[in-house]
Amino acid sequence: MLKLKIVSPERIEFTGEVESVKVPGMQGNFEILTDHAPIISSLQKGVVEYDGKQLEVMGGFVAVQKNEVSICVEKAE
Repeated sequence: MLKLKIVSPERIEFTGEVESVKVPGMQGNFEILTDHAPIISSLQKGVVEYDGKQLEVMGGFVAVQKNEVSICVEKAE
């Protein structure tokens, strides 16, 4: 399991445990699973997907370390 936290300038959008997270990276979409290598990546406009939920974003960044995923986003209006 991954500990996921998604924050926007307005509020905490989600915090909890998930199986996987798909994000719109600058070089294309990628999926983060348990035991993913540490990474920091910029995000482009697209959709963040986790546990069957979707969040449209205008951009942001993601950081992964020790099964903890932190995503800072600008939400799409």
